[in-house]
Amino acid sequence: MSIAKTALIGEGVTIREGVIIEDNVIIGDGSYIDYGVVIRENVTLGKNSFVGAQSILGEFLFDFHSDNTNKNHPLIIGDNALLRSGTVIYGDCVIGDNFSCGHKVTIRECTNIGNNVSVGTLGDIQGRCELGNYTRLHSNVFIGEHSKIGNFVWIFPHVVFTNDPTPPSETLKGIVVDDFACICARSLVMPGVHIGKDALIGACANVTRDIEAEMVAIGNPARVVKNVREVKDENGQTHYPWRYYFDRGMPWQGIGYENWIKKDM
Repeated sequence: MSIAKTALIGEGVTIREGVIIEDNVIIGDGSYIDYGVVIRENVTLGKNSFVGAQSILGEFLFDFHSDNTNKNHPLIIGDNALLRSGTVIYGDCVIGDNFSCGHKVTIRECTNIGNNVSVGTLGDIQGRCELGNYTRLHSNVFIGEHSKIGNFVWIFPHVVFTNDPTPPSETLKGIVVDDFACICARSLVMPGVHIGKDALIGACANVTRDIEAEMVAIGNPARVVKNVREVKDENGQTHYPWRYYFDRGMPWQGIGYENWIKKDM
C-alpha cells in the first residue's frame, strides 16, 4: 500500500492491500478501496463510495506520454459511487452522485456525467461526452467522442455510437440523444444523428438520419414506422412514452411520473 502525504482520507475508509493513492487525492468518509486500485493525482471521490479491485481513477491523458509527467487533470466523482473491478476513468471528468458501473468500464477524458447514471460491464465512453441524469447504458455499449445524451435515456446492450462520417478523418460529428429516448440492442447510430425526445429505436437498427420526437424507427437503414403511442404489447396495452408506465429506479417510483412532476414544480 502506498498513500501520498498530501492525500486526504476521510473517516471510516477501508483501503485494501496493493492500493496506490497519489498526491492531492480526496477520499470521502465511509468509502471502500479494494485490492490493487490506483488513484492518481487530483482525484476527488465522494463519500460512501466503492472502488473495485484493479481499477484506475484519474488515468493519464495523452499529454503524459510526451514527458512522462502527469499534468493537472482533475477527476471528480460524487457520493455513493459503485465502481466495479477493472474500471478505468481518465482525468478531466466530472461524475455526479450515485454513479454505478459494471466491470471493465472505460470513461475517457472531458466527459461529464449527471446524477444516478449507470454504465454496464465493458461500456466504453470516449472523450468529450455528456450524459444526463438517470441515463442507463447496458453492457458493451460504445459511445463515440462528442456524443451528448440527455436525461432518462435508455441505451441497451451492444449499441454503437459512431462519430466519423468519412473514416479515417479529423472531422468528428457527435450524436445527440434527447431526454427519455430508448435505443434498443445492437443498434448502430451514424455520425451527427439527432434522436428526438421519447423516440424508440428498434433492435439492430442502422440509424443514418435524424429521428423526430416520439417516433419509432426500425430496420437497415432505419425508417420511421409509427408514433411510440401506437406501440402495444401482446395484450394490447400501451407502453410509451415509457415514463408513464415504468418507474423502477426512477425518482417517480411509487407515485407516478405526473405526480412527481407536480411535486417537483
